[in-house]
Amino acid sequence: MPRKARIEYVGAVYHVMCRGNHQQKVFRDGRDNRQFLDALGEVCIRCGWVVHAYVLMGNHYHLLLETPSANLVVGMQWLQGTYTKRFNVRHKERGHLFQGRYKALLVDGSIGDYFSTVGNYIHLNPARVKGSDFEQLKLGEYVWSSFPAYLKLVERPEWLHVDRVLGGLGWMDSREGRTQYGDYMDMRMLEMRHSSEPWKIDARWKNIRQGWCLGEASFREEMLERLDDRLKDKRRESFSGGGVERHDEVEAERLVKEGMQTLFLTADDLERLIKSAPAKYAIAWLVRRKTSVRTRWIKDRLNMGSATNFAYYINRIESSARDGWGYDEFQKVKNINL
Repeated sequence: MPRKARIEYVGAVYHVMCRGNHQQKVFRDGRDNRQFLDALGEVCIRCGWVVHAYVLMGNHYHLLLETPSANLVVGMQWLQGTYTKRFNVRHKERGHLFQGRYKALLVDGSIGDYFSTVGNYIHLNPARVKGSDFEQLKLGEYVWSSFPAYLKLVERPEWLHVDRVLGGLGWMDSREGRTQYGDYMDMRMLEMRHSSEPWKIDARWKNIRQGWCLGEASFREEMLERLDDRLKDKRRESFSGGGVERHDEVEAERLVKEGMQTLFLTADDLERLIKSAPAKYAIAWLVRRKTSVRTRWIKDRLNMGSATNFAYYINRIESSARDGWGYDEFQKVKNINL
């Protein structure tokens, strides 16, 4: 199966999440939780990671972490591999513990609001579980989250840093700042309590759950450039994920425009030409050859309608003989960017 492309660089910030294999519990009791946090502390020493927030939730976990060195992949391999071995030894089990590859959402660390949004998302995770009892639940008492450590209700691990999440909300790591953060989270809990869908009260949470990158437009463009370097000279089909899809759509649009320019086409021409015009299929071939965008994207962009014989015409134009259907158009676009 295609792998999600990992973007690594000095100072990168990620929201990392992973679930148990087949939704099984990866933390069965307090001792398992402690073993995972011990392993997390060890990998922070090994890799120099800085953890800004965490929560352990029975069958999954969330981390907001920063990598001063570009070493997310090697660190995650060690963390999950080491914890799995310790879990299996303790419970006398074998095999995979976690479900596939972990999700790693890139977070814009240059603006505090994004830091705080992800930190709050993580700290509110116990309350976002469907069926949560808001009468009984107190975030400060959920000890397998970094939130009690933020408020200094429990001892704070050396590897946990709270300044950037608090700073993004305008507070310092002081008694007053911690009190303000506690009050703020109580307010968010109240919002959730009175919502019919408490897991959706913040529109930004959808991007955290489903996106590949969280930040300003300039940050997203920078990540696309990094992804471009990551995919260079690699088989694009070997990777998957929202970042690759977004990168491919940007690249596909650029190729469409370059193909149109080469064939002296305008947007009006795309509207005017028949759906099976050789010029359209020449550009479609170019985009199909160099990106992994969906066929539906290509058809919509080139005004090709349903194009039920799409694959047939793509193959036909690629193998067109001299003076055959689409020969001239194909010859003009086939060497773009080679």
